[in-house]
Amino acid sequence: MGAKKEYRGIIMKLHVKGDISSVEEGLKLIARNLNIELSLEGYPIQVKNQPGPLKAANQNGQGEITFEKPIHFFRALGLWVENNRKNSEFAVTESPQFSMSGVMLDASRNAVPTVGEIKKLLEKMAVIGLDSLMLYTEDTYEVKEHPYFGYMRGRYTTEELRTCDRYARQLGIEMIPCIQTLGHLREALKWNYASGIRDTDDILLVDEPETYEFLENCIRAASEAYGTKRIHIGMDETFQLGLGQYLVKHGYRNHIQIMNRHLQKVVEITEKYGYKPMIWSDMYFPLFPKDSTFRDETGQIREEILAGIPADVELVYWNYYRKEQEVYEKDFQHHKELGKMPIFAGGAWTWNGMVPNYGKAIATTEAAMAACKKEGIKEVFVTLWGDNGAETPFSAAYPILQLFAEHTYHPVVMPEQTAERFAFCCGGHFDDFMMLKLLDETPGVMKDNMNTSMTSKVALFQDILIGLYDENIRGLELGEHYRNLVPELEMARLRNPEWEDLFGFYEQMARVLSVKTELGLQLKEAYDQNDVEEVRSILPKLDWIQSNVDDLRKRHRNIWFSAYKPFGWEVIDIRYGGVITRIDSVKYRINEWLEGRLARIEELEEQRLRHDGPWETVEGLVGGNIYHRIVTAGSFSL
Repeated sequence: MGAKKEYRGIIMKLHVKGDISSVEEGLKLIARNLNIELSLEGYPIQVKNQPGPLKAANQNGQGEITFEKPIHFFRALGLWVENNRKNSEFAVTESPQFSMSGVMLDASRNAVPTVGEIKKLLEKMAVIGLDSLMLYTEDTYEVKEHPYFGYMRGRYTTEELRTCDRYARQLGIEMIPCIQTLGHLREALKWNYASGIRDTDDILLVDEPETYEFLENCIRAASEAYGTKRIHIGMDETFQLGLGQYLVKHGYRNHIQIMNRHLQKVVEITEKYGYKPMIWSDMYFPLFPKDSTFRDETGQIREEILAGIPADVELVYWNYYRKEQEVYEKDFQHHKELGKMPIFAGGAWTWNGMVPNYGKAIATTEAAMAACKKEGIKEVFVTLWGDNGAETPFSAAYPILQLFAEHTYHPVVMPEQTAERFAFCCGGHFDDFMMLKLLDETPGVMKDNMNTSMTSKVALFQDILIGLYDENIRGLELGEHYRNLVPELEMARLRNPEWEDLFGFYEQMARVLSVKTELGLQLKEAYDQNDVEEVRSILPKLDWIQSNVDDLRKRHRNIWFSAYKPFGWEVIDIRYGGVITRIDSVKYRINEWLEGRLARIEELEEQRLRHDGPWETVEGLVGGNIYHRIVTAGSFSL
């Protein structure tokens, strides 16, 4: 989380007394976070534990905090300290809008946060007021019966998870295991031990006894690590369900029927261990259209389909794509047709590439939270995915966590309210963080980057000689855009000393991109014009890029190793290394041509075409693709 120092001013001595038995241990844990010292000689704060709104007040020389759930106490304490710094007397009351509001942190896409970093997150969540944490672990948790499960992937030991779970409980936060029991298991199933339970490369083989032995081992492992009786068992995006080995063994079956049958068997296992399970609901979306074949002549979802969904399973509706409130409202209503009040999962958009997509995160959160309140949704959480290598530091999601929390305690939230609370809770300037989105939200990208352009990732990793995205960026003057951003990010770094490392990383990224982004275009133009001197002038720029990309890598590495286990960094190292070593080859090719040993540079002879990837046809997007599609038109690993 950046610099190791605290910049919160004078330590405040407080005597917190009254109904504190349920929060006393957690109070000691977050005292340093709030820059307070607990002392019998400190300023008195009387605490009351009772139903109703939370309250933080200071009147007639005494503080007062009223709370119902422990998490409300920690938020109220933060409110008390914050307001006490501004006013001698105050009274703040907040009414929680949801019975559960939390975070899902991806620990499966190479980046596995350390126990110490999870503790930091839990402390921040307590002050912010978020009461649940799901660690999304596809194969990154210990299952003793399967030593290759999570092998060399930074998996958590059972004791590490217990440590986090105990710490969370002290802070009024429930940790909920979030695993997969059907799909998204490519890394777990790639080893030979899984040959008998593999349907496709990332989906389990349904109806196979060995599969359920494996799943019982996984669920038992979770039960040994966590104290909760809730578990998220995944089951999302299994679009190829039944189309691999299952098809060979059993013939074609409707995926809804396979899904329900499998779910029932998994629920039998969760019940055995006392769990109440939840699943992602997207595989039931085919039930929702009015012309669905799963509806009867009256337009209702057929009774046998509904009966196949276990009654005790909760459905988690995830959507972080749309900014129209009515979309969420309609989908909530569809879920209610299944006889269930869904849980909602929004997104912080930390998985867009190198930087968070704050524009889209805010637009979708505002729409979704308004819909949740209107439709009576009681439980919500925000996801921090890490797709394609977890290149974005998850700590960059804190502004969106703050926004989520403010919506948790207020019917309506104003931007300045979130910014003010973020400054206190997380020690950063909200507007400075919003500037980071400009690394991706560049000229050529629509407002709020709703179509998720990964401009900075494309510009950083694309090859200078091959330039697969050169036509996409032509004429956008992205070099100037990034040059103008460098001093802005430098000032942001100075204004946010607690976040110096993060802003320093992104400042250096803008500096690199100010030179590298358009260099391929410049090289191609000079070569096409046979301008030997102009081509020669590019060589020192290539040296500069090599040096500065290596500096960027080291800054990124410092952030990674301060927050994550080492496993997974090798992927990011290789990506940066690819940029650096390819420049060696670019220089070699140019020098061979300049010195007459090469008649043509074939890579530069090729006409540049727009990148024709699956996302490049949409409006307002410069480039949005995964790493291997950025760096080569060839086969990267097969």
